[in-house]
Amino acid sequence: MAKKKAKAKKKSAASPISTIHFPFYSQERWNNWLELVKESGFELKEDEDPGNSGQIFVNMEDDIILACLKVISKFDNSEFTTDGAFDALNEIKTIVLKPLDPISESIDLMLDSLQTSFIGVFASCECYFDGAYEKSAELAPFIKSALEAEEADDPGSAIGYIATIGASVLAGAELPEDILSEIPYGLVAEWLDGIDSIAAAMLGDDSYKFDAPDDE
Repeated sequence: MAKKKAKAKKKSAASPISTIHFPFYSQERWNNWLELVKESGFELKEDEDPGNSGQIFVNMEDDIILACLKVISKFDNSEFTTDGAFDALNEIKTIVLKPLDPISESIDLMLDSLQTSFIGVFASCECYFDGAYEKSAELAPFIKSALEAEEADDPGSAIGYIATIGASVLAGAELPEDILSEIPYGLVAEWLDGIDSIAAAMLGDDSYKFDAPDDE
């Protein structure tokens, strides 16, 4: 499914984050998305392509990805210390990964998938802040290692490999699309979907590099 990237308006440079705190993502914003999802009446049917009816989940994901990329940008511009970047990301993480009240079977499945993919996104951002990755590393072996760890029922090691992959993508590496298309469904596939969304957002509108955080 093609992903339509959310576009943010370019603004003048903001004051250093060290002196003025902006929420990069708010509970109200998340609640508004949940309300839109509920109103969509989305139903997942095995014999039908979700098509445009599932676009709201793509847009919801993109909106959160852009918030994370704004934190990355502030970190890259030295407007955040490592601790400050972790704090800003944790605010988003706390909102997005909070357990949700049931809505409907189909919507609950989609939201669960979305939250699972964001575990990979947040782990990638944290690895990027720590600098625990190699910018020029080949990503295919890490994907293979993540899949092997998942097969061995070792999700802790698997998410470690995923974090390294995502951090490398944030630093400019490209995901090997030919390998992604062959990955079986599972946790690694869900986590990599989140990283693929990061890569897509970075190739789209780059105004997040200039935006002040948004709490609308």
